[in-house]
Amino acid sequence: MQESLPEIAQTIKTGPIHLPDDGRAVEVDVQRLVKTFGKHEAVKEISFTIGKGEIFGLLGPNGAGKSTTINMMCGYLEPTSGDTFIGNQSITRLPHKVKRMIGVVPQEIALYTDLNSLENLNFFGEIYGLSSQERKERSLDLLHFVELYDRRKEPVKNFSGGMQRRLNMAIALIHQPAFLMMDEPTVGVDPQSREHIFSSIERLRDQGTTILYTTHYMEEAERLCNHIAIMDEGKIIALGTLEQLLTLRDQNREVQRPHGLQELFIQLTGKTLRD
Repeated sequence: MQESLPEIAQTIKTGPIHLPDDGRAVEVDVQRLVKTFGKHEAVKEISFTIGKGEIFGLLGPNGAGKSTTINMMCGYLEPTSGDTFIGNQSITRLPHKVKRMIGVVPQEIALYTDLNSLENLNFFGEIYGLSSQERKERSLDLLHFVELYDRRKEPVKNFSGGMQRRLNMAIALIHQPAFLMMDEPTVGVDPQSREHIFSSIERLRDQGTTILYTTHYMEEAERLCNHIAIMDEGKIIALGTLEQLLTLRDQNREVQRPHGLQELFIQLTGKTLRD
């Protein structure tokens, strides 16, 4: 007989805090974050750490609390309680300083479509206080990085969805952040653009950038993430490497990739639609 969801969840031994076990220094330390909206507790005292230079996957169904968590971590929302430390600096106590250490690739495209790529990058670089020379050098380097250099003077409104998402990533990198937060960066893009985004993320990881990655595509988390946390109803209900999670899922039955993580996700969070 198949186990019920609560029984399965009870077999997962994650603890409240993940500490990197591969010798990495801690780059991001999320400490007991809580966010309430009226009587609704959207995030329920979650804690985890992210090691320097790792890709940390944050998964969960709609309404699980992922976006609220991200918004608190980057200083967009003030937590009801708790804090996030980036490089040992508190986002709540030193928001302006810490925000300069963070890059955010939002789920929604955040570009000025009547401007071209260079103009967009120059605008956002100026917001971060880069000099004219720094903006020029960084913009050209990043346009090569996302393979948009040849289209640099073309209005962004002429770009495909995949091109706009690549430019969105370049803008998040203009100030060379130590910590990059990516909220479903491959939504609505073609396979070629998706593969290019993956390759870019892997190159950033290899250069030492620490990345928080959210997605609804389980195969992306399987490919990219060193550690994965699954959220539901404002809590982290499972956390570990992919191998650890799949082992915890079912000790008696081997789980084959690439469907293993998706099967785990559905088993832990249920089949009820989250519209």
